[in-house]
Amino acid sequence: MTEKQGTSGTGWVLGAATVAMGLIAGVFYVFACAIMPALARSDDRVFVEVMRNINDVIQNPVFFLSFMGALALAGVSAWQARGRPYRGWVWAGLIAYALAFLVTVAFNIPLNDGLASTADAGVARERFEGAWAGWNVVRAGLSTVGVGCLVRGLVLYGGFRRGGAS
Repeated sequence: MTEKQGTSGTGWVLGAATVAMGLIAGVFYVFACAIMPALARSDDRVFVEVMRNINDVIQNPVFFLSFMGALALAGVSAWQARGRPYRGWVWAGLIAYALAFLVTVAFNIPLNDGLASTADAGVARERFEGAWAGWNVVRAGLSTVGVGCLVRGLVLYGGFRRGGAS
């Protein structure tokens, strides 16, 4: 194996990071484009009930594998890319997704917790809807940028593996 080729798993890790991050970016995108606008048409009780149900069912191993796996795989991929000409794109993807992850943990999850613990549906919705939707757009944008960066890194990695120009 030549220095230019690197380890055989490098491309697989970068590819898996790209897919995992793409799945999560898609989740955030669907919330921004469809779920939240659809729920906006509902009365307070329905809005709160559906969001609470979503918040319950999304906490599952498949979602967590993608949500946390995207961060872990991108981190491993960034480490594997050290010294390689495509490393900047992988690092940019990691940073963009890390920021989206941070937005989720710092803003969306606490808002979910507040929604779950507020008895009055009207009050719960008022405290939740606008802020949550806004932060979701931020994390959708960041994770989409992250995917784009990883895709660019993956393309450049392919050229690197073939011995092409960076």
